[in-house]
Amino acid sequence: MITFPTTRFGKLEISEEHVIHFPSGLFGFPDLKRYILIDHSDTEIKWLQAVDDADVAFIVINPFLMNPSYRLDIPDTAKELLGLEDINDLAVLVIVRVENNTVIANFQGPIILNSATRRGFQIVVESPGIYAYNIETASSRK
Repeated sequence: MITFPTTRFGKLEISEEHVIHFPSGLFGFPDLKRYILIDHSDTEIKWLQAVDDADVAFIVINPFLMNPSYRLDIPDTAKELLGLEDINDLAVLVIVRVENNTVIANFQGPIILNSATRRGFQIVVESPGIYAYNIETASSRK
């Protein structure tokens, strides 16, 4: 078990087997390599909390829930880096933020995870870019 502080969730104690390892870190956070996923209430939203920095946590969601027509081609090299042998072990998440009553998801920098090996990477894709959903008008745009 490991115990670590967080600014949003207080002190957490988790089993080492729940830690997701990002060998390259995330964009802008190359030195933070260990994260955990925390469920947000009874929703599809999760928090990706850094184990080694109490202040770093990202709101993440499955991009296919926000945009069912989202397409992602994962390069073979990324699958190899993940150690992905079974496509059913693949999870895809996008980082979300709320700005001026608009939920903005970064579809250009998705996070891919191998749930079997607990290994993850953030990749860059050419498109589709950003997906925004206005809370007040309940409309979306790309």
